[in-house]
Amino acid sequence: MDAVSQTPELARAESLIREIPNYPSPGILFRDITPLLADPRAFPTTVDALIEPFHGTFDVVAGLEARGFLLASAASYASETGLMPIRKAGKLPRPAASVGYSLEYGTAEVEAHDDFAPGTRVLLIDDVLATGGTLAAAHQLIEQLGYVAAGTSVLFEIDGLGGREAVADPSLHTVFRS
Repeated sequence: MDAVSQTPELARAESLIREIPNYPSPGILFRDITPLLADPRAFPTTVDALIEPFHGTFDVVAGLEARGFLLASAASYASETGLMPIRKAGKLPRPAASVGYSLEYGTAEVEAHDDFAPGTRVLLIDDVLATGGTLAAAHQLIEQLGYVAAGTSVLFEIDGLGGREAVADPSLHTVFRS
């Protein structure tokens, strides 16, 4: 799926995302979503846009650490479904599964609990899709736990970094793209 059609409300929400050059390191253009989160109209508008294509197809929303938690918890509430945190290694008290993945500067792992029944349909949500390593690992984690990935939704996709190809989810949905 491509980015959603730009309504005036979504255009306004997108205008609230700040670009911070050279953060967290030189050459990186960081997308700061805190002004969007702080806005009482823009935040619910973007949450609705994140889940709209998937209504009725998922039982749980999984948020990826850390900003994905914020979006996923709101999406879980808006859709009246459960919430599943996907965390960095060592942050959960009883991880049931973990999946490692490569970063440009090393490796990392994501973990999750097994609090849901096998076959539970999970919508994965994150804030930014760049190279796709974290979301690809989250898909593997969902499968490892016996759940079904109902789709992937991200607030912002950065084109040209290979993230869409790495995630390899034909239902990948983005609200904003650059």
